[in-house]
Amino acid sequence: MSIEITQLGGAIGALVSGIDLRSLDDQTFQELHTAWLLNLVLIFPDQHLSPTEQRNFASWFGELEIHPLTEKLDDTPEVTVLHSERGGRADVWHTDVTFNDTPPIAAVLQQISGPVAGGDTMWANQYAAFESMSSSMQTFVRGLTAIHTAWPQGHPEMKAERPLVLRHPATGREALAINRLFTTRIPQLEQAESDAVLALLFAWGERPELTCRWKWSAGDVAIWDNRCTRHYAVGDYKDDRVMHRVTVLGTYVDPTQESPATPHQIPTRLSAASAFERR
Repeated sequence: MSIEITQLGGAIGALVSGIDLRSLDDQTFQELHTAWLLNLVLIFPDQHLSPTEQRNFASWFGELEIHPLTEKLDDTPEVTVLHSERGGRADVWHTDVTFNDTPPIAAVLQQISGPVAGGDTMWANQYAAFESMSSSMQTFVRGLTAIHTAWPQGHPEMKAERPLVLRHPATGREALAINRLFTTRIPQLEQAESDAVLALLFAWGERPELTCRWKWSAGDVAIWDNRCTRHYAVGDYKDDRVMHRVTVLGTYVDPTQESPATPHQIPTRLSAASAFERR
């Protein structure tokens, strides 16, 4: 199988042609895996995979997740249904399921049907977000953790804390590891400080020069590395948009990475402002 890989954006993303995802072999998968780690997002146009075929392709990358909260197919529960009129509009920058102790390392998304115009997906490179910071800012954020919760999905009790900067277990590169949807607090800072720093870091990681964008057609498939990207489903459409997604489990954080040593900020008194302590 002879495949062609073409860069999609200057910072992230590649288009893969000359491949049928139903018939991978070991050599072709290794080529794809290398390209995936390098480009973070791979797009495969015009594949038209059945749910079973999409599940089988995703399984090349690792153990599959059965998502704890979202709509799934009965016959293939590894496949999540993202329907725009049933809560499937993800029009905010985010990284998938970071409120879990072990978030997915990858997601495989296919468009089943969609609008004639609009409904694109954007991705942002979080290696580049961290690497483009000043050395002083890098040192500061390396000393912090972030709390992620599932409060947008009605489950604030589901939460996880991990370093704000993660070292990728396969590449060794550091990435900014927060997102607008699920990251709620930097516990080493006072609330107002946390809000201000998160606002800065959210915007820093979403700058246009860090992104690529894909206009979907039915049957297109994308896979991205959930450990070093954020993504955004642009909500500029009226017709239904239906996507199938499979998420892959694996090593999310380099096991040799040490946890930040900066202690949590412990409130010393109650005041009227305590009511605004968020989640």
